Amino acid sequence: MLQKISKIGAAPHWARIRELVRFYQAAALNTAFGIGAYLLLVALGMNMYLAQATAHVMGMAFNYVTYSRHVFRGSSPAKLRFVLSYGGHYLLGLGALAGIAQFIANPYVAGIAAAVAVSVVNYFVLRHLVFQVGSR
Repeated sequence: MLQKISKIGAAPHWARIRELVRFYQAAALNTAFGIGAYLLLVALGMNMYLAQATAHVMGMAFNYVTYSRHVFRGSSPAKLRFVLSYGGHYLLGLGALAGIAQFIANPYVAGIAAAVAVSVVNYFVLRHLVFQVGSR
């Protein structure tokens, strides 16, 4: 009986760990896509703030697919909440970029630093506000 209880109690723990692994796999791919788009747009001569906005919109569509199909596949996605969360994510990223650009003049490094700093919040917002478990 004790062995059966410990297996039941461990199941949610391992499921969360697997979900976190999938999240970081998707986050690495999503970050590479978003940063790659930003760097390409800046290299093509676009202003760093316009490049960030453009790359953010492109990345949002890409991220929705990876998160909904790979990470939170047992959840019911809410497209409007996803778009709203990315609106907040964008504003936070814009503030981070503006703040970091005060200390780092290179727009490439400033953009990467801002993306990394803001991405920490993303898992919690997506998990708790967008892809709610069991809400099918």
